[in-house]
Amino acid sequence: MSNLNGWGLTARLISKHFGALGDRVSEAIANFDPETATEADRDRLAVTLRETAQKLASARSAFDKEHGDVVRLRELIANDEKAALTLAERLAAGKISEATVTLFCDELEANKARLPVEIQEEADAREYMDELQKIVDALSKQLADFDAAAKKALQELAAAKAQKDLQQLRMERQEQLSSLSSMQTHSTALNALTRRAQSVSNEAAGLRIVADIAQKPLDQAAEINAIRQSVAQADTSGETALQRLQRLSGAKPADAA
Repeated sequence: MSNLNGWGLTARLISKHFGALGDRVSEAIANFDPETATEADRDRLAVTLRETAQKLASARSAFDKEHGDVVRLRELIANDEKAALTLAERLAAGKISEATVTLFCDELEANKARLPVEIQEEADAREYMDELQKIVDALSKQLADFDAAAKKALQELAAAKAQKDLQQLRMERQEQLSSLSSMQTHSTALNALTRRAQSVSNEAAGLRIVADIAQKPLDQAAEINAIRQSVAQADTSGETALQRLQRLSGAKPADAA
């Protein structure tokens, strides 16, 4: 792209066609840095691109017209040059007036004189159109670079955030593991519970000893009572009257004496 501060004829054409926009375009392209631009900068550049693109569309139409004028004028001159031979023959034969031939020659000479002007206007229109196309291409690239930089920045931000979340999760997990390890080895509450359980167990063992001591006389009395009941329930259906008296009195049987 040519230097936008030294356009020469094209710069004058741009200034003539849309005034200060030429300077704004130059400034927008020169000052736009995709790496540091903000969204507002991008919006301004997009507006400039849209305005320039509209001018480019008009410039293309103008060039097409100028080009068409040149083509038609050249065809007209070529045809008139061919017709000149025929007119010369008719003039020599007296079949056409000299005034008519003079008018024809005046128009042909005027068209030939106008052709370089039309060609220059076509060239100017082409240069203007081509320069606008370069500007549109430059603005489009700036916007594309900004969008690419913005996309890259967003991706880097997302990756950084994901990495931060991962590291935060790792730290939390490490704290949890450290806390559990500390509870297993140094937990005051856990030690207190252990000591309390041992104390209760000791109390229970002491109460059991006391209960066993108190239970022993009860067990002995129950055993004696059971013996008495078994003796009282002994079978006496076959004893004699003498044996019954002896049993009741506690005396030994005669044959046992």
